[in-house]
Formats: sequence, C-alpha cells, structure tokens
Amino acid sequence: MGGFTLPPDWPDAHDARFLRLRQGQLARDPSLEAWLVRGMVLRSDPARRMIGHVGYHGPPLDGFVEIGYTVFPDMQRQGYATEAVQGLIDHAAEKGVPRVRLSIAPGNEASLAVARKLGFERVGEQIDEEDGLEYVFERSAG
Repeated sequence: MGGFTLPPDWPDAHDARFLRLRQGQLARDPSLEAWLVRGMVLRSDPARRMIGHVGYHGPPLDGFVEIGYTVFPDMQRQGYATEAVQGLIDHAAEKGVPRVRLSIAPGNEASLAVARKLGFERVGEQIDEEDGLEYVFERSAG
C-alpha cells in the first residue's frame, strides 16, 4: 500500500473512524483525492515507515482549506508535523487557495507550537462534536 510500511497497531479506533470518513468522501467523489489524507513517511528510512498522516479535511471552501495531521507518539517533537503542514500550505498556495486553517484542542501544546512556528493566528474557537473545544487558527497560504 503506497510503497511504505504501516505500523502493526495502526489504525487505532480513532484513526479507523477517520479513515472510514475519508474513504466515504473518496467513494462519493474520487476527484477529492488531492484534498484528503496522505501518509507521512521518513525519506531517510530504508523501510519507508509511516510515521503519521497529514491532509486537508476536504477541498477548498470559502477561500480556505483546513489541515489536519497526526504524528505517531514515538516520532513526535522532531519537526515532522511542521514540515508536513508547511508542505500542505505550499501545495494550497500552488493551487491558488488563499488561506489555510488549523483547529487545535487547547491542551495540545505540540500542535499549538506548530501553529505558532508557522505563523498561524488564532481567529476564534469552535466546538467539535467529537473533540470538544478547539481553537481555530488561520494564515495566508502565500
């Protein structure tokens, strides 16, 4: 699958639900593939191990795309999320999308640090039906 190695314990229950959601989106509209999820794989790893996933929540809507990401616990705090999110920001800019968005739980210090590092500004908050309170951040894709 995808030319990389999946962790033996993946997907967990949360990611299984997430993957079913994305598979449903693709089944309804295969053209969404570029606007959904990608595996994060270490370039330097001969085994091409998947270390997480990153992607958009869907195609551009109202001038922005929302980015989501997960880095598996044993690979966190090494800059992989920052690199992956920057790649999606660049991709959005190449596709002419003016703004990108993140929504982050208030206690997720690692993701809040990624948002700060990449120049996101907090523009509000929302209640996610599964995750509860989230801060909403945006920045220009250009």
